[in-house]
Amino acid sequence: MSDLYIKQLNVRFSGTPQPALSIPDLMIRSGLQVAVTGASGSGKTTLVNAISGLERCGRGQVFWDGIDIGAYSESKLDRWRAANVGLVMQDFHLYPGLSALDNVLLPAKFYHWRLPAQLKIKGKDLLARLGIENNRTSIDLLSRGEKQRVAIARALLKSPPVIIADEPTASLDADNGMQVIQLLTRLASESKSTLICITHDLRLSKAMRRHILLDAGRPVQDLTAGKLL
Repeated sequence: MSDLYIKQLNVRFSGTPQPALSIPDLMIRSGLQVAVTGASGSGKTTLVNAISGLERCGRGQVFWDGIDIGAYSESKLDRWRAANVGLVMQDFHLYPGLSALDNVLLPAKFYHWRLPAQLKIKGKDLLARLGIENNRTSIDLLSRGEKQRVAIARALLKSPPVIIADEPTASLDADNGMQVIQLLTRLASESKSTLICITHDLRLSKAMRRHILLDAGRPVQDLTAGKLL
């Protein structure tokens, strides 16, 4: 289970009169696929950081399965995120000089004295399913679309209950963008993960079950299957 509940969340940055994010009450049920959209500066990246625990909230609470992650220490929060959240970031955060497979496995190596054989097998399988046949290819030789697929494989390696993708189709051409949308939504469905996508891509929004529109840090529209919630 991976229910998200946000309560009285308010995030402000120094020197700005208005909050970057202001969400009185928001619930996302486990296994749901949600698109979060809005203009630049509407609070989308701040939301990613808040719900993934990458950034402490100024006021309010973020609950995952009834657990207030803001109450965790930094070390406990890191362990929670590693076990529960797969992040797909817009700029990939891949390591040059390493192979596709080594990039997929690298985060897991920080939490295992000896990497389990099944994780290596799963990493190879995910890359193959995502169209990266030669998993020993250096990441430097891959296209942007291929790098995005490597980033998705890394996020899904440990079958996290939560997948958060920040603009996963940004800077990709139409064909690669559509392939990424199909792969990400299908793999999330197979693992029954909660999928939250920050996006400007109308095709990705349409592929999601729910659509939340942010404006000036506030949810101003919340629709599911074409109907207002």
